[in-house]
Amino acid sequence: MGKSQFDPAGHKLIPWNAGRMVGAKRPLKQRDLWAICFYLDEHYRWRDRALFDLALDCKLPACDLVRFITGDVVAAGSNRNRANVIQQKARKPVQFELGKEVRESLLAWLTCRGGSIDDFAFPSRIDRAGHMSTRQYSRLVDEWVGAIGLDVRDYGTHSLRRTKAALIYKATGNLRAVQILLGHTKIETTVRYLGVDIDDALTLSERTEI
Repeated sequence: MGKSQFDPAGHKLIPWNAGRMVGAKRPLKQRDLWAICFYLDEHYRWRDRALFDLALDCKLPACDLVRFITGDVVAAGSNRNRANVIQQKARKPVQFELGKEVRESLLAWLTCRGGSIDDFAFPSRIDRAGHMSTRQYSRLVDEWVGAIGLDVRDYGTHSLRRTKAALIYKATGNLRAVQILLGHTKIETTVRYLGVDIDDALTLSERTEI
């Protein structure tokens, strides 16, 4: 139960966002990606490198990323070139590519991790049979960006989801393709993710044929 704004106690309430930086988190730049990869490789963080690479390629929310099972990325004893998963919130299938680097980092981690194709690729630190929590993933992202000198308040798990989409849009201007890759139903959602002006976005979309 809350307090009334007319009560004396209500005058002492502090807004939840007082002093905090809120809003969309920034995507990482190319040099930031290289720096994080170097940091993880230097410290032999195979799990974190695989998780980082997969987060960039799959462009999925944290709640979907941590639920990956080994069978989602491995088939017939080798890594898949593409994967298809159902988003937990949207309940829609999203297909994405698995580049060479993510396949290599996943192979290194899953070889070390062991288990079967039905196991979670990134197990919980508390329960090996369960998957990593979104909170643990968020703390890892804070550690990665902090390790290369970035302000952790400016970045988060959504930064990794936005990064490749932002790079694709910057290189091609193809907003519709980015919308498909992110699994967004409405183009306005993609616009907010990329920070593109709505009029420019719609113009680009109208000129783009899939």
